[in-house]
Amino acid sequence: MSLAPKLAFRNLFHDRLRLIATVIGIVFSIVLVTIQMGLYVSFERMVTVMIDHADADLWIVPRGTKCFEDPSLLDERERFRALSVAGVASAAPLVIGFAQWRTPTGGNTPIFMIGSDPRDAKLRPWNLIEGSADALAIPGAVAIDRSYFDRLETTRLGDYAEIGDQKVQVLAISNGIRSFTTTPYVFAAIDRARAYTGTAANKASYFLVRVTPGANVIDVRNRLRAQLSDVEVLTTGEFRDRSANFWLFGTGAGAALFAGALLGLIVGTVIVAQTLYSSTKDHLNEFATLRAIGSAGTYIHQVIIYQALLSAVIGFTIAAVIGWIVVVATADTALPVVITPLMTVMLLLLTVTMCVLSAVAAILKVMRIDPAMVFTR
Repeated sequence: MSLAPKLAFRNLFHDRLRLIATVIGIVFSIVLVTIQMGLYVSFERMVTVMIDHADADLWIVPRGTKCFEDPSLLDERERFRALSVAGVASAAPLVIGFAQWRTPTGGNTPIFMIGSDPRDAKLRPWNLIEGSADALAIPGAVAIDRSYFDRLETTRLGDYAEIGDQKVQVLAISNGIRSFTTTPYVFAAIDRARAYTGTAANKASYFLVRVTPGANVIDVRNRLRAQLSDVEVLTTGEFRDRSANFWLFGTGAGAALFAGALLGLIVGTVIVAQTLYSSTKDHLNEFATLRAIGSAGTYIHQVIIYQALLSAVIGFTIAAVIGWIVVVATADTALPVVITPLMTVMLLLLTVTMCVLSAVAAILKVMRIDPAMVFTR
Protein backbone atom coordinates (compact mmCIF):
# COMPACT_ATOMS: atom_id res chain seq x y z
CA MET A 1 0.00 0.00 0.00
CA SER A 2 1.37 3.42 -0.98
CA LEU A 3 1.68 6.17 1.60
CA ALA A 4 -1.38 8.24 0.58
CA PRO A 5 -4.02 5.49 1.09
CA LYS A 6 -2.21 4.29 4.23
CA LEU A 7 -2.37 7.78 5.73
CA ALA A 8 -6.03 8.09 4.70
CA PHE A 9 -6.82 4.73 6.32
CA ARG A 10 -5.16 5.71 9.60
CA ASN A 11 -6.80 9.14 9.64
CA LEU A 12 -10.19 7.55 9.02
CA PHE A 13 -9.87 4.85 11.69
CA HIS A 14 -8.10 7.05 14.24
CA ASP A 15 -11.44 8.36 15.54
CA ARG A 16 -13.81 5.37 15.49
CA LEU A 17 -16.85 7.34 16.64
CA ARG A 18 -16.47 9.83 13.79
CA LEU A 19 -16.03 6.95 11.33
CA ILE A 20 -19.22 5.32 12.64
CA ALA A 21 -21.11 8.60 12.21
CA THR A 22 -19.85 8.90 8.63
CA VAL A 23 -20.78 5.32 7.75
CA ILE A 24 -24.24 5.69 9.33
CA GLY A 25 -24.85 8.80 7.21
CA ILE A 26 -23.86 6.99 4.04
CA VAL A 27 -25.84 3.87 4.91
CA PHE A 28 -28.94 5.88 5.81
CA SER A 29 -28.76 7.80 2.56
CA ILE A 30 -28.12 4.84 0.27
CA VAL A 31 -30.67 2.55 1.95
CA LEU A 32 -33.34 5.24 1.68
CA VAL A 33 -32.49 5.91 -1.98
CA THR A 34 -32.39 2.15 -2.65
CA ILE A 35 -35.80 1.52 -1.13
CA GLN A 36 -37.40 4.51 -2.84
CA MET A 37 -35.97 3.62 -6.24
CA GLY A 38 -36.72 -0.07 -5.67
CA LEU A 39 -40.35 0.81 -4.97
CA TYR A 40 -40.40 3.02 -8.05
CA VAL A 41 -39.14 0.20 -10.29
CA SER A 42 -41.54 -2.27 -8.68
CA PHE A 43 -44.46 0.12 -9.06
CA GLU A 44 -43.58 0.80 -12.70
CA ARG A 45 -43.49 -2.92 -13.45
CA MET A 46 -46.71 -3.66 -11.65
CA VAL A 47 -48.74 -0.93 -13.36
CA THR A 48 -47.82 -2.36 -16.77
CA VAL A 49 -47.59 -6.05 -15.91
CA MET A 50 -50.67 -7.02 -17.96
CA ILE A 51 -49.55 -5.05 -21.00
CA ASP A 52 -46.07 -6.56 -20.82
CA HIS A 53 -47.44 -10.12 -20.74
CA ALA A 54 -50.06 -9.69 -23.46
CA ASP A 55 -49.41 -11.32 -26.82
CA ALA A 56 -50.24 -8.25 -28.91
CA ASP A 57 -48.56 -5.95 -31.41
CA LEU A 58 -51.31 -3.34 -31.23
CA TRP A 59 -54.07 -2.40 -28.82
CA ILE A 60 -57.44 -1.04 -29.90
CA VAL A 61 -58.70 0.88 -26.88
CA PRO A 62 -61.64 3.21 -26.16
CA ARG A 63 -60.79 6.83 -26.86
CA GLY A 64 -59.39 8.59 -23.79
CA THR A 65 -58.20 5.39 -22.06
CA LYS A 66 -55.55 6.37 -19.51
CA CYS A 67 -54.32 2.96 -18.39
CA PHE A 68 -55.02 -0.75 -18.54
CA GLU A 69 -57.26 -0.65 -15.46
CA ASP A 70 -59.55 2.00 -17.01
CA PRO A 71 -62.56 -0.13 -18.00
CA SER A 72 -64.59 1.20 -20.91
CA LEU A 73 -66.29 -0.71 -23.68
CA LEU A 74 -65.86 -1.19 -27.41
CA ASP A 75 -68.41 -2.56 -29.84
CA GLU A 76 -67.68 -5.91 -31.47
CA ARG A 77 -68.22 -4.28 -34.86
CA GLU A 78 -64.91 -2.46 -34.43
CA ARG A 79 -63.19 -5.82 -34.22
CA PHE A 80 -64.59 -6.98 -37.56
CA ARG A 81 -63.65 -3.68 -39.17
CA ALA A 82 -60.12 -4.13 -37.83
CA LEU A 83 -59.91 -7.65 -39.26
CA SER A 84 -60.65 -6.24 -42.72
CA VAL A 85 -57.53 -4.02 -42.62
CA ALA A 86 -54.52 -5.26 -44.56
CA GLY A 87 -51.79 -6.60 -42.29
CA VAL A 88 -54.07 -7.62 -39.40
CA ALA A 89 -53.77 -11.32 -38.61
CA SER A 90 -56.07 -11.42 -35.57
CA ALA A 91 -57.94 -9.13 -33.21
CA ALA A 92 -58.78 -10.93 -29.98
CA PRO A 93 -61.29 -9.38 -27.57
CA LEU A 94 -60.37 -8.81 -23.93
CA VAL A 95 -62.81 -8.02 -21.14
CA ILE A 96 -61.79 -6.42 -17.86
CA GLY A 97 -63.81 -5.10 -14.96
CA PHE A 98 -64.55 -5.25 -11.28
CA ALA A 99 -66.66 -7.90 -9.62
CA GLN A 100 -67.40 -9.26 -6.15
CA TRP A 101 -65.85 -12.50 -4.89
CA ARG A 102 -67.93 -14.31 -2.28
CA THR A 103 -65.86 -16.55 -0.03
CA PRO A 104 -67.05 -19.90 1.35
CA THR A 105 -67.65 -18.22 4.72
CA GLY A 106 -69.95 -15.63 3.18
CA GLY A 107 -67.54 -12.69 3.02
CA ASN A 108 -67.19 -10.41 0.00
CA THR A 109 -64.08 -8.88 -1.52
CA PRO A 110 -63.64 -6.89 -4.75
CA ILE A 111 -61.68 -8.50 -7.58
CA PHE A 112 -60.48 -7.39 -11.00
CA MET A 113 -61.62 -9.75 -13.75
CA ILE A 114 -59.57 -10.44 -16.87
CA GLY A 115 -61.36 -12.45 -19.52
CA SER A 116 -60.04 -13.70 -22.86
CA ASP A 117 -61.09 -16.27 -25.43
CA PRO A 118 -59.55 -19.63 -24.43
CA ARG A 119 -59.26 -20.53 -28.14
CA ASP A 120 -57.25 -17.39 -28.98
CA ALA A 121 -56.03 -16.14 -25.63
CA LYS A 122 -53.76 -13.14 -26.00
CA LEU A 123 -53.53 -12.63 -22.24
CA ARG A 124 -53.29 -15.76 -20.14
CA PRO A 125 -52.13 -16.27 -16.54
CA TRP A 126 -48.40 -16.95 -16.33
CA ASN A 127 -45.99 -18.31 -13.70
CA LEU A 128 -48.46 -21.10 -13.01
CA ILE A 129 -47.48 -23.37 -10.13
CA GLU A 130 -50.63 -25.51 -10.18
CA GLY A 131 -53.18 -26.26 -12.84
CA SER A 132 -53.14 -25.12 -16.46
CA ALA A 133 -54.27 -22.03 -18.36
CA ASP A 134 -56.11 -24.37 -20.74
CA ALA A 135 -58.38 -25.31 -17.84
CA LEU A 136 -60.04 -21.88 -18.12
CA ALA A 137 -62.04 -23.32 -21.04
CA ILE A 138 -63.96 -25.38 -18.45
CA PRO A 139 -67.22 -23.62 -17.45
CA GLY A 140 -66.78 -21.78 -14.14
CA ALA A 141 -62.99 -22.16 -14.05
CA VAL A 142 -60.87 -19.26 -12.79
CA ALA A 143 -57.19 -18.63 -12.14
CA ILE A 144 -55.90 -16.69 -9.13
CA ASP A 145 -52.53 -15.87 -7.58
CA ARG A 146 -51.43 -17.57 -4.39
CA SER A 147 -50.51 -14.21 -2.80
CA TYR A 148 -54.26 -13.56 -2.48
CA PHE A 149 -55.16 -16.83 -0.76
CA ASP A 150 -55.95 -15.09 2.52
CA ARG A 151 -58.00 -12.35 0.86
CA LEU A 152 -60.01 -14.85 -1.23
CA GLU A 153 -60.10 -17.49 1.54
CA THR A 154 -58.67 -20.04 -0.86
CA THR A 155 -56.08 -22.61 0.12
CA ARG A 156 -55.66 -25.04 -2.77
CA LEU A 157 -56.44 -26.01 -6.33
CA GLY A 158 -60.06 -27.08 -6.76
CA ASP A 159 -61.56 -24.79 -4.11
CA TYR A 160 -64.98 -23.29 -4.83
CA ALA A 161 -66.29 -19.76 -4.39
CA GLU A 162 -68.79 -17.42 -6.02
CA ILE A 163 -68.46 -14.38 -8.24
CA GLY A 164 -71.68 -12.46 -7.98
CA ASP A 165 -74.20 -15.27 -7.68
CA GLN A 166 -72.33 -17.70 -9.90
CA LYS A 167 -70.26 -20.60 -8.67
CA VAL A 168 -66.60 -20.75 -9.72
CA GLN A 169 -63.77 -23.20 -9.16
CA VAL A 170 -60.06 -22.44 -8.88
CA LEU A 171 -58.37 -24.56 -11.56
CA ALA A 172 -55.12 -22.63 -11.99
CA ILE A 173 -52.84 -20.94 -9.46
CA SER A 174 -50.05 -18.51 -10.33
CA ASN A 175 -47.20 -17.05 -8.33
CA GLY A 176 -46.32 -13.36 -8.53
CA ILE A 177 -49.20 -11.84 -10.50
CA ARG A 178 -49.96 -9.04 -8.07
CA SER A 179 -51.98 -5.88 -8.50
CA PHE A 180 -50.51 -2.56 -7.39
CA THR A 181 -54.00 -1.55 -6.24
CA THR A 182 -54.06 -4.69 -4.02
CA THR A 183 -57.30 -5.78 -5.74
CA PRO A 184 -56.76 -9.45 -6.72
CA TYR A 185 -56.56 -10.29 -10.43
CA VAL A 186 -58.83 -13.18 -11.44
CA PHE A 187 -58.59 -14.77 -14.90
CA ALA A 188 -61.52 -16.45 -16.63
CA ALA A 189 -62.88 -17.27 -20.08
CA ILE A 190 -64.24 -14.20 -21.83
CA ASP A 191 -67.89 -15.30 -21.82
CA ARG A 192 -67.77 -15.95 -18.07
CA ALA A 193 -65.94 -12.67 -17.45
CA ARG A 194 -68.71 -10.85 -19.30
CA ALA A 195 -71.28 -12.52 -17.07
CA TYR A 196 -69.34 -11.73 -13.87
CA THR A 197 -68.84 -8.05 -14.79
CA GLY A 198 -72.24 -7.46 -16.40
CA THR A 199 -70.75 -6.80 -19.84
CA ALA A 200 -72.93 -7.33 -22.92
CA ALA A 201 -72.05 -10.19 -25.24
CA ASN A 202 -71.20 -7.82 -28.12
CA LYS A 203 -68.88 -5.63 -26.04
CA ALA A 204 -65.23 -5.83 -25.07
CA SER A 205 -62.75 -3.65 -23.20
CA TYR A 206 -59.88 -4.00 -25.68
CA PHE A 207 -59.02 -5.73 -28.93
CA LEU A 208 -55.51 -7.21 -29.01
CA VAL A 209 -54.15 -7.17 -32.55
CA ARG A 210 -51.46 -9.35 -34.05
CA VAL A 211 -50.07 -8.32 -37.43
CA THR A 212 -49.28 -10.73 -40.21
CA PRO A 213 -45.67 -11.97 -40.43
CA GLY A 214 -43.51 -9.45 -42.23
CA ALA A 215 -45.99 -6.59 -41.85
CA ASN A 216 -44.79 -3.28 -40.43
CA VAL A 217 -46.51 -2.62 -37.10
CA ILE A 218 -46.50 1.17 -37.53
CA ASP A 219 -47.98 0.94 -41.02
CA VAL A 220 -50.75 -1.37 -39.79
CA ARG A 221 -51.40 0.97 -36.87
CA ASN A 222 -51.80 3.94 -39.21
CA ARG A 223 -54.19 2.01 -41.45
CA LEU A 224 -56.27 1.00 -38.44
CA ARG A 225 -56.41 4.60 -37.24
CA ALA A 226 -57.68 5.67 -40.65
CA GLN A 227 -60.27 2.90 -40.76
CA LEU A 228 -61.62 3.01 -37.20
CA SER A 229 -63.41 5.90 -35.50
CA ASP A 230 -64.05 6.73 -31.83
CA VAL A 231 -61.19 4.46 -30.76
CA GLU A 232 -57.44 4.72 -30.33
CA VAL A 233 -54.91 2.33 -31.82
CA LEU A 234 -51.68 2.07 -29.82
CA THR A 235 -48.57 -0.03 -30.06
CA THR A 236 -47.73 -2.10 -27.00
CA GLY A 237 -44.95 0.36 -26.15
CA GLU A 238 -47.26 3.37 -26.49
CA PHE A 239 -49.93 1.81 -24.27
CA ARG A 240 -47.30 0.80 -21.73
CA ASP A 241 -45.84 4.30 -21.59
CA ARG A 242 -49.29 5.84 -21.26
CA SER A 243 -50.25 3.57 -18.37
CA ALA A 244 -46.91 4.09 -16.59
CA ASN A 245 -47.03 7.86 -17.02
CA PHE A 246 -50.58 8.03 -15.71
CA TRP A 247 -49.90 6.08 -12.51
CA LEU A 248 -46.40 7.40 -11.87
CA PHE A 249 -46.91 11.06 -12.68
CA GLY A 250 -50.61 11.66 -13.21
CA THR A 251 -51.37 10.43 -9.69
CA GLY A 252 -48.24 11.88 -8.04
CA ALA A 253 -46.96 8.48 -6.91
CA GLY A 254 -43.74 8.75 -8.91
CA ALA A 255 -43.05 12.27 -7.65
CA ALA A 256 -43.43 11.10 -4.05
CA LEU A 257 -40.94 8.26 -4.56
CA PHE A 258 -38.45 10.58 -6.25
CA ALA A 259 -38.82 13.12 -3.46
CA GLY A 260 -38.01 10.48 -0.86
CA ALA A 261 -34.91 9.37 -2.77
CA LEU A 262 -33.75 12.97 -3.21
CA LEU A 263 -34.26 13.67 0.49
CA GLY A 264 -32.12 10.68 1.43
CA LEU A 265 -29.40 11.78 -0.96
CA ILE A 266 -29.34 15.33 0.42
CA VAL A 267 -29.32 14.22 4.05
CA GLY A 268 -26.59 11.66 3.43
CA THR A 269 -24.43 14.11 1.51
CA VAL A 270 -24.73 16.74 4.23
CA ILE A 271 -23.85 14.25 6.97
CA VAL A 272 -20.87 12.88 5.06
CA ALA A 273 -19.64 16.36 4.11
CA GLN A 274 -19.93 17.58 7.68
CA THR A 275 -18.11 14.54 9.04
CA LEU A 276 -15.27 14.68 6.50
CA TYR A 277 -14.87 18.41 7.03
CA SER A 278 -14.78 17.96 10.81
CA SER A 279 -12.26 15.13 10.50
CA THR A 280 -10.03 17.23 8.25
CA LYS A 281 -10.30 20.25 10.55
CA ASP A 282 -9.15 18.14 13.50
CA HIS A 283 -6.05 17.17 11.49
CA LEU A 284 -5.18 20.64 10.21
CA ASN A 285 -1.85 20.64 12.06
CA GLU A 286 -0.90 17.33 10.46
CA PHE A 287 -1.80 18.61 7.01
CA ALA A 288 0.06 21.88 7.73
CA THR A 289 3.11 19.79 8.63
CA LEU A 290 2.83 17.94 5.31
CA ARG A 291 2.70 21.24 3.45
CA ALA A 292 5.62 22.66 5.50
CA ILE A 293 7.87 19.75 4.57
CA GLY A 294 7.05 20.24 0.91
CA SER A 295 4.20 17.80 0.21
CA ALA A 296 2.42 18.65 -3.02
CA GLY A 297 -1.18 19.81 -2.95
CA THR A 298 -2.17 16.86 -5.13
CA TYR A 299 -0.78 14.46 -2.51
CA ILE A 300 -2.97 16.02 0.20
CA HIS A 301 -5.93 15.90 -2.17
CA GLN A 302 -5.30 12.20 -2.66
CA VAL A 303 -5.31 11.56 1.09
CA ILE A 304 -8.66 13.29 1.57
CA ILE A 305 -10.24 11.62 -1.47
CA TYR A 306 -8.95 8.22 -0.35
CA GLN A 307 -10.69 8.84 2.98
CA ALA A 308 -13.91 9.59 1.11
CA LEU A 309 -13.57 6.49 -1.07
CA LEU A 310 -12.91 4.24 1.93
CA SER A 311 -16.01 5.66 3.59
CA ALA A 312 -17.99 5.04 0.40
CA VAL A 313 -16.91 1.40 0.12
CA ILE A 314 -17.66 0.62 3.77
CA GLY A 315 -21.01 2.45 3.69
CA PHE A 316 -22.13 0.95 0.38
CA THR A 317 -21.24 -2.59 1.47
CA ILE A 318 -23.39 -2.30 4.58
CA ALA A 319 -26.18 -0.59 2.63
CA ALA A 320 -26.11 -3.34 -0.02
CA VAL A 321 -26.54 -6.04 2.63
CA ILE A 322 -29.47 -4.15 4.19
CA GLY A 323 -30.98 -3.63 0.73
CA TRP A 324 -30.75 -7.34 -0.03
CA ILE A 325 -32.51 -8.13 3.27
CA VAL A 326 -35.30 -5.67 2.38
CA VAL A 327 -35.72 -7.25 -1.07
CA VAL A 328 -36.06 -10.73 0.45
CA ALA A 329 -38.40 -9.53 3.20
CA THR A 330 -40.76 -7.77 0.75
CA ALA A 331 -40.69 -10.40 -2.01
CA ASP A 332 -44.18 -11.69 -1.22
CA THR A 333 -45.78 -8.38 -0.24
CA ALA A 334 -48.25 -6.30 -2.26
CA LEU A 335 -45.47 -3.93 -3.39
CA PRO A 336 -42.07 -5.66 -3.28
CA VAL A 337 -38.82 -3.71 -3.47
CA VAL A 338 -36.97 -4.52 -6.70
CA ILE A 339 -33.23 -3.99 -7.12
CA THR A 340 -31.76 -4.64 -10.54
CA PRO A 341 -28.04 -5.13 -11.33
CA LEU A 342 -28.03 -1.80 -13.18
CA MET A 343 -29.53 -0.08 -10.14
CA THR A 344 -26.82 -1.60 -7.94
CA VAL A 345 -24.07 -0.21 -10.18
CA MET A 346 -25.79 3.19 -10.27
CA LEU A 347 -26.07 3.25 -6.48
CA LEU A 348 -22.37 2.40 -6.13
CA LEU A 349 -21.46 5.26 -8.47
CA LEU A 350 -23.87 7.51 -6.56
CA THR A 351 -22.21 6.61 -3.25
CA VAL A 352 -18.72 7.29 -4.58
CA THR A 353 -19.82 10.57 -6.19
CA MET A 354 -21.55 11.69 -2.99
CA CYS A 355 -18.49 10.98 -0.87
CA VAL A 356 -16.01 12.56 -3.28
CA LEU A 357 -18.12 15.72 -3.60
CA SER A 358 -18.38 15.82 0.17
CA ALA A 359 -14.58 15.84 0.32
CA VAL A 360 -14.39 19.03 -1.75
CA ALA A 361 -15.17 21.26 1.24
CA ALA A 362 -12.43 19.56 3.24
CA ILE A 363 -9.93 20.00 0.40
CA LEU A 364 -10.73 23.71 0.12
CA LYS A 365 -10.16 24.11 3.86
CA VAL A 366 -6.79 22.35 3.75
CA MET A 367 -5.54 24.37 0.78
CA ARG A 368 -6.10 27.59 2.74
CA ILE A 369 -3.74 26.43 5.51
CA ASP A 370 -0.67 28.55 6.13
CA PRO A 371 2.24 26.07 6.41
CA ALA A 372 3.89 28.45 8.91
CA MET A 373 1.20 27.60 11.51
CA VAL A 374 3.04 24.37 12.28
CA PHE A 375 5.93 26.41 13.76
CA THR A 376 3.60 28.28 16.14
CA ARG A 377 2.50 25.12 17.95
